[in-house]
Amino acid sequence: MYEVQRPDHGPLAGFTVGVTAARRADELGALLQRRGAAVLHAPALRIVPLADDSELLAATKQVIDQTPDIVVATTAIGFRGWIEAADGWGLGETLLDRLREVEILARGPKVKGSIRAAGLNEEWSPSSESMAEVLDRLLEEGVDGRRIAVQLHGEPLPGFVESLRAAGAEVLGVPVYRWMPPEDIGPVDRLLDAAVSRGLDAVTFTSAPAAASLLSRAEDRRLLPELLAALNHDVLPACVGPVTALPLQAQGIDTVQPERFRLGPLVQLLCQEMPGRARSLPIAGHRVEIRGHAVLVDGDLKPVPPAGMSLMRALSRRPGWVVARSELLRALPGAGRDEHAVETAMARLRTALGAPKLIQTVVKRGYRLALDPSADTKYGDA
Repeated sequence: MYEVQRPDHGPLAGFTVGVTAARRADELGALLQRRGAAVLHAPALRIVPLADDSELLAATKQVIDQTPDIVVATTAIGFRGWIEAADGWGLGETLLDRLREVEILARGPKVKGSIRAAGLNEEWSPSSESMAEVLDRLLEEGVDGRRIAVQLHGEPLPGFVESLRAAGAEVLGVPVYRWMPPEDIGPVDRLLDAAVSRGLDAVTFTSAPAAASLLSRAEDRRLLPELLAALNHDVLPACVGPVTALPLQAQGIDTVQPERFRLGPLVQLLCQEMPGRARSLPIAGHRVEIRGHAVLVDGDLKPVPPAGMSLMRALSRRPGWVVARSELLRALPGAGRDEHAVETAMARLRTALGAPKLIQTVVKRGYRLALDPSADTKYGDA
């Protein structure tokens, strides 16, 4: 019924995605942008340099002086960084000698690669890449009286560590890198403001500390209820894996996660999820899809200014019905009381859409989307 042009844009075109990562943020942002997304980057954390971390030095000396029975390696960058930091302190060879004597468990294939690159061999690695499976194996083997060093990945692993200690193990945490608040909090505040105002369509999390940091900053600014409301309804929270999602789940937030805990699958998941969240309507003989900061008209991407998008969303909540100018004025950000602002924004919206008949003026009443009455699709859901 509607002739749809072949799109020359990516599946995320018209959507704005927040990136909270500190590490590999450029890679994630590039993947999103190649698929058409606008990216708002706000690193929620910064990483303390390994060689400057006195806690890691103390833990390394303890591993050397009191060789553990088991070492659990959790991240490739962390394990590699631990060896490099030990080299910098003149302890690298001694540490490797100790690690050759112990049973090493690797959380996943990337960690295995780092272990082998250091000239070591892992005893076992779970196919699920899950710390829960590592814990199950350790408890099944029995850990009473055994000394276990656990390479932490930016934050403590309380459930993991407490379970081992409850089973009789002596556990040493090796804080290979630590997360700290960002030196410049401005980008995080801008991301929070964008999320609360629905200027974001999705926000990505690649570590639990980043999720916790964003929630903490929202609480500091007394924006936590508004942020939770946005994440529950309009802004899609996408996490790289279940561990990353824990701080959000603790606040009652449902997240989406890829089956494989990697950046590529995370981006592919967004490519699948986001277009399905857009509002699609048959209007004046066209197929119109309303996205975050753009509208697709028969598959042709039409960037729209923020004020125009506010009007388009207000009209789409009741497609085919007249929306009064006063109501549209309230939808405009910072428009004040002058209804002329509605007329100005509407003129710009029509120009941006390139199809003026999509929106009809109803004299002395307001505006309406020219919903096709013959459409057999129901539009009760916003």
